[in-house]
Amino acid sequence: MKRVLWRNARLATLAGRQPWGWVEQGALLAEGEQIAWVGPESELPPGLQVDEEHDLAGAVVTPGLIDCHTHLVYGGQRAREFELRLQGASYEEIARAGGGIRSSVAATRETDEDVLFQLASARLQSLKAEGLTTVEIKSGYGLSLEAEAKSLRVARRLGREADVEVRTSYLGAHAVPPEFQGRQGDYVDAVCGWMPLLQAQGLVDAVDAFCEGIGFTPAETRRVFEAARGLGLPVKLHAEQLSDQGGTQLACEFRALSCDHLEHLSPAGVQAMARSGAVAVLLPGAYYFLRDTHLPPIQALREAGVPMAVSTDHNPGTSPTLSLLLMLNMACTLFRLTPEEALRGVTVNAARALGLVDRGQLALGQRADFCVWDVAHPNELSYFFGRNPLLLRVRGGIESRP
Repeated sequence: MKRVLWRNARLATLAGRQPWGWVEQGALLAEGEQIAWVGPESELPPGLQVDEEHDLAGAVVTPGLIDCHTHLVYGGQRAREFELRLQGASYEEIARAGGGIRSSVAATRETDEDVLFQLASARLQSLKAEGLTTVEIKSGYGLSLEAEAKSLRVARRLGREADVEVRTSYLGAHAVPPEFQGRQGDYVDAVCGWMPLLQAQGLVDAVDAFCEGIGFTPAETRRVFEAARGLGLPVKLHAEQLSDQGGTQLACEFRALSCDHLEHLSPAGVQAMARSGAVAVLLPGAYYFLRDTHLPPIQALREAGVPMAVSTDHNPGTSPTLSLLLMLNMACTLFRLTPEEALRGVTVNAARALGLVDRGQLALGQRADFCVWDVAHPNELSYFFGRNPLLLRVRGGIESRP
C-alpha cells in the first residue's frame, strides 16, 4: 500500500480540543486511502519509510470540503423567474402559477440522460475546483418513476466518473407533478411505491421530503418517512423554510440525519433536534437569493449544542450558486457563524449530515480527503469572497490540482 507524507504544513485538523484543531508545524501520512498518522512534524516516528514526500511550504491544510445538500441534476434553468421575483412576484406565486419546481421538472423530463450527466458534470467541476471531495445529490426534478430513476442514475454515474464521492437522496416528495394535480394523496402513494423499486436498483442512500405549505403536509411527510423506515433508509427533511410546519419535530421522531433550511424553526424544533442528534443544515445561498429576512435561530441552535452544517443548496430556482467558499462567507456575514463554525459546517458536520463518520476531520483512520490552501490561517477561507486559494485537492490519498 502506497505511503505518502505531506509535511511542513499548518494543519486545521478540526479534531481535539484546540481551536481549529490547530497544529502549527504539522505533517500528515496517508497509507492508501486512509490517514495513517497526523500531528506535529517534530513527533513523526523515527525511521519512517515512505514512497513519496511533499513539502507544503507552510500552506494550510484542512479536511476536504463536503456539500451535504444539493440538487445538481436537472434540465434547463430559471433565470426568468429570478427576473420575475425582482419585478415583485413571490416564490409562492411563481410556484402556484406553474413555475418553480414544476418548470424544472418539465425540462428534466425532456432532457436526455447523457445530456443531464454533462450538465451536472460541469456544475460539479466548479465545486471540485474549490476543494469538494464529497457531495450529496438529490432527485426531485423528475417526479415520475422513470425520471427520478434517470436523475439518480446520473448522480451515481457522477460518483463513478467525476473523482468525488456522491451520496444520493430520493426526493420524490418535492412537488406534485401535473399529472397528479388535485390528487396529492395519490401522488404520495406513488412516491412511497417507487421507493423500493429505486432502492432495489441501488440508487438511494437516503430519503428526503419538502414539508411546507407549497409542498407536503406533516401527515403526508410521515407516510413517506414510514415507507423509508420500512426499507431501512435514513431520512432528511426540507423543514421550516417558509413557515413553521412542525416538520422538524416529525423528522426527529424518525431520527433524521438532518433538517435543512430552518429559517422558521421553533424553540420546540430546536429542542427536538438537540435530543435526536439531527444536524441543522444551513443554506445561506437560498436565504440570500430569495432576499429572506427571517434568520434561522442560530444562537438557539448553538446554545442547544445542535451541530450546524453549511451547504450550497445548489438548485436552479432558489440557490444557483456553485461556490462552497462563498457559502462560508455568507454563513458568517448573514447568519453570524464564526469562521471556525463555518468551516466545520462544510467538513465534520456536513459529513455527519450524510451519516458519514470516516471523513470531515484530519485524524487517524479517517479518509485521506483534504485540501491545501494558499492562506496563512483557515479564517481566510470565509473572509475572502471571489477568490479561490486552493492549491491542491487530495481525495483518498490521490492529489489533483484545480
